[in-house]
Amino acid sequence: MSTCAVFLSSGWVSVPAMLFAPGRVVLRRYFRASTYSFVKPMVVVRDDEAGLLLWMPAGTGVAGLEDQDSRNLHAVSLGEMREPRLVRKTWGENDVLILMPPGAAHSVWWFFRQAEFAGWYVNLETPSTRHDEGVDATDLVLDVVVAPDRTWVWKDEDEMADRIGRPDYFDRDGADEIRAEGERVIKLIEAGDYPFDGTWTDFRPDPAWPAPTLPVGWDRPGPNN
Repeated sequence: MSTCAVFLSSGWVSVPAMLFAPGRVVLRRYFRASTYSFVKPMVVVRDDEAGLLLWMPAGTGVAGLEDQDSRNLHAVSLGEMREPRLVRKTWGENDVLILMPPGAAHSVWWFFRQAEFAGWYVNLETPSTRHDEGVDATDLVLDVVVAPDRTWVWKDEDEMADRIGRPDYFDRDGADEIRAEGERVIKLIEAGDYPFDGTWTDFRPDPAWPAPTLPVGWDRPGPNN
C-alpha cells in the first residue's frame, strides 16, 4: 500500500494514499487462506495518521463462515470444515467502534450497549490491506478482552494452541509473535495509554450516517485474494 506525506497539527506524517471519506460504508473482511471468514459493512468515522476508525451498530447484517454442520472457525479449523460457506447473520447486541492503527497486527474495538461504553476488545490480526471497497485482514485467533476498568484477560488461548501447525494457520514461532503483539498492547492497557485512555468511550454516531448494509456483490473475491 503506497503512502503520501500530509501536514497535520502534529507535523508531517505518512498516511495511506487511499483514504476513505467519513460517512462512507466500507467492507471490513477477514480471510483465512483464500476463504472469506467474516464480512462486515461498517461506516467510516475517520481515516488519518491514527488509523482507520469504523462504526457498526447492533443489528447490522453481516456474514460469517460456517460449514454443513453449522460449525464456525472457533469450533474447528478451516481444514476440518465440511463444505464451508458464508452465512448471513445479524451482529449481536453491542454497537462496535473498530480502530485499525497503520501497519499494526491488531485492531482495537470499543463495545457499546444501549449507548453506554461496555469495554474494549483487542483482536490480533494481520495488518490490513486496502482496496476500493474496504479493508482485508486475517484473524490471528488470540484476543484480549478488556473491562472498562482496564482489567484484562486473554481470549481463545485453547483455540490458539490447537491451531499451531495446522495448514493455513501458523507455526510455534508465528504463535509466539502473535502473543508478543498482544503483550505489547497489554502494556498500553495497563498504563492507560491511548487508545485505552478514555478516548472514544463517549462516542455517539452521526445520525446522518447511512445504516451499513452488505452491498450487491459483497461476496465476490477481493482484489487481494
